[in-house]
Amino acid sequence: MEIFHGVVYGFQVALQPVNLLYCFVGVFIGTLVGVLPGLGPAAAIALLLPSTFATTPVSAIIMLAGIYYGAMYGGSTTSILVNIPGEAASVVTCLDGHAMARQGRAGAALGISAFGSFIAGTLSVILLTFLAPLLTRVTLSFGPPEYFALMILGLTMLTYFARESTVKALMMAAVGLLCGTVGQDTMSGRFRFTFGIRTLEDGLGLVPVIMGLFGISEVLLNLEERGTPEDAAEIFAAPTTGLLPTREDWRLSTVPILRGSTLGFFLGILPGAGAIIASFVSYAVEKRASRYPERFGTGAIEGVAGPEAANNAAAGGAFIPLLTLGIPANAVMAILLGALMIHGLQPGPMLVKQAPDVFWGFITSMYIGNAMLLVLNLPLIPMWAQLLRVPYAILFPFILLFCLIGAYSVTNNIGDGVVMWIFGIVGYLMKKFEYEGAPLILAMVIGPMMEEALRQSLILSAGNFAIFVSRPISALFIVSAAVLLLLPLLRRSPRGLQASSESAL
Repeated sequence: MEIFHGVVYGFQVALQPVNLLYCFVGVFIGTLVGVLPGLGPAAAIALLLPSTFATTPVSAIIMLAGIYYGAMYGGSTTSILVNIPGEAASVVTCLDGHAMARQGRAGAALGISAFGSFIAGTLSVILLTFLAPLLTRVTLSFGPPEYFALMILGLTMLTYFARESTVKALMMAAVGLLCGTVGQDTMSGRFRFTFGIRTLEDGLGLVPVIMGLFGISEVLLNLEERGTPEDAAEIFAAPTTGLLPTREDWRLSTVPILRGSTLGFFLGILPGAGAIIASFVSYAVEKRASRYPERFGTGAIEGVAGPEAANNAAAGGAFIPLLTLGIPANAVMAILLGALMIHGLQPGPMLVKQAPDVFWGFITSMYIGNAMLLVLNLPLIPMWAQLLRVPYAILFPFILLFCLIGAYSVTNNIGDGVVMWIFGIVGYLMKKFEYEGAPLILAMVIGPMMEEALRQSLILSAGNFAIFVSRPISALFIVSAAVLLLLPLLRRSPRGLQASSESAL
């Protein structure tokens, strides 16, 4: 009954004209971001974060979240028409979606992608509606030791599920924790790691750092990789008819959509690249479950429906740990965590009590946003296809301009622009050498909270570190984090022993 009242209240908030406008703007920009290769939702949210500072927290989170799940929708368009994934989670869609386009069935591929995304997005929001309040009640019993242990576990899980090296992810997490300590100590009032620079006395700004790591670095990387114009890529004409799937298409796609939605939602909860893993797992499951697995890769509509449903459902699942525990599941969630904190809110179990309009308004806005995306995607597909023909040389100056304006507008400080460019170069080098930015951002965001929880715990225990293992929930989190850290070492040890024995012989 409480959930029902919360949903009704949420729709009252989400259906306010200003929130409807921000929801539309968010999903529209998200679709655009998904369509244009080389930008990504993390960079887009970082660019637009400063524009939300003058709005209410609920309008801000509705728009920024709309960009995220809207990008999941839009990524399929480029995958199908150009064979270039507009978003990382749409890589799998290229395999069968582009093959369908070559066979003259681009309309069916785009149509089932849109409908599958809508169904998966709606199902994930329904699960989010019921699971989030239940988990919130459980976490209300947490104290400082449990919060500290939980943050350790969240950070460890993000590094464990890193797409590249776990060691590199741990290194980035350490750098992020160090960045989080820059500025004035809240307890002693002393300045730390400022080196006499006035800009650093308030700490490293989250917005300039995010814009540098995900915006500037993306532009630099794209400029390097596009030595030969990508405009030469074959772009199939966007269909204006045949977008509605046939009865046979629905027969083949219904079960993959439902299966992909379930897989995607629960995989999306896991810290790390949830949507990417979900789409690959869904594709593998559909291929294994099919009676004719040899069709996959040659234009099987199930190979489009399942992964597209999975990556959209994963976007909904990723909000579970953010809203209930205050732990981001990926880089986008880390940016949204920072956005909520900038607006004076603390994501976690107390969010539903302190800001019920934000909690319920945001959840119900996703129902509305998914319906808007379905309406946007089908009629505007020809327009999105035309945008793919815009040369990147025209796009990147505007991206850089938005980055500069956004970094400066937060505090009207030129130093933030310098910080942004420094982290842009750092982010470019990180991508070149395959270091992930998500652990750094997550550690930088939760670092001050971890430090505060650590200090509060030690005050409660009079300096005794045993408090973290004497309390059951805290001990469980600490042990789980230790297991995740040791697992890669245990997996490598037999190989290491074999290699050493071979070298000895």
